[in-house]
Amino acid sequence: MTSSASDRAHVVARDLTLAYGDTVVQRDVSFEVPRGHVFVIMGGSGCGKSTLLRAMIGLLRPVKGEVLYDGTDFWTADPDARATMIRGFGVSYQGGALWSSMTLAENVALPLEEYTDLDPDEIARIASLKLALMGLAGFERYYPAEISGGMRKRAALARATALDPNILFFDEPSAGLDPISAGRLDELILELRDSMEMTIVVVTHELTSIFAIADDAILLDAEAKTMIARGKPSTLLRESDDPRVVKFLSRGRKDDGTGSERRTGRTEASS
Repeated sequence: MTSSASDRAHVVARDLTLAYGDTVVQRDVSFEVPRGHVFVIMGGSGCGKSTLLRAMIGLLRPVKGEVLYDGTDFWTADPDARATMIRGFGVSYQGGALWSSMTLAENVALPLEEYTDLDPDEIARIASLKLALMGLAGFERYYPAEISGGMRKRAALARATALDPNILFFDEPSAGLDPISAGRLDELILELRDSMEMTIVVVTHELTSIFAIADDAILLDAEAKTMIARGKPSTLLRESDDPRVVKFLSRGRKDDGTGSERRTGRTEASS
């Protein structure tokens, strides 16, 4: 680490280039994620948001660059150090990725059974507690097909927090949810940040969530194949002179011609 800003960062991405074979998705992406912040990776479909997330959680090796956690590069770390870093991750995938043949409690218990030596009673107790924290008390014996989409997202979040990770990753958490369910999920994300002091990285293109939860954000662009903006979304909307940034952050907004909405950074749900 060479700067005081990086020394304070929980996560640092430095000069990342990401590709599938010969197809470059993003190049020269650099940013820092402060500890205990909600950091949003935003951009339109196909810009490489989920690809960047895959590189951050160990599913895609960058063509170039580094991903550092507390100063240690994930991709050059020895296997033991890398395994320790992974143990500190919680990941909630876009569709929830719950096992359909397992109850909610069994889904949440799975990482505890895999990575701890706790006895079955203690695992069951923790699984019930994690579900209760997500507003799912009493649903331990339900199967994913028996609950709503919003409840499945919260169950997936319960599983992602089963091992008390220090960093949570979300891939499009609000996708497919109605506004009320999406709003409740946003509230849960902020509660986790505040009550558990978690660092949270969220991939999303949903403007309502972006403005509601982001302490900081980057904007990826599919055509430029790089990061084109960095900052708090409301500040970017108010101050950016890049038309691509303004266009992305003002989608679906009504403007009375005075620019008053742009100054407040309020947004409506996009269609």
